Amino acid sequence: MDRDAYVEKMKAKLDEWNAEIEKFQAKAKVAEAENRAKYHEQISEMRKQRDEAQDKLKEAQAASDAAWDDMQKGMENAWENISSSFQKAWNRFQ
Repeated sequence: MDRDAYVEKMKAKLDEWNAEIEKFQAKAKVAEAENRAKYHEQISEMRKQRDEAQDKLKEAQAASDAAWDDMQKGMENAWENISSSFQKAWNRFQ
């Protein structure tokens, strides 16, 4: 996958995650007090994963074409790990 396509794919996923975080925040607002803390904990974890993904996106955008060729595999692995962690945090309250 070329860098531009990869960056667009990452941006789309980040938009999806931001929407999921917003849904989670809405649930937290109406949750009982004991569950509210759990929601906020999960929201914090999801934001952390999203922020890591945004950092990787910035790295991909800043890379030269030659550097992109060298770093593509590592970026894809890192993205998969972040995505998996985000999904686990999301699934805990679904």
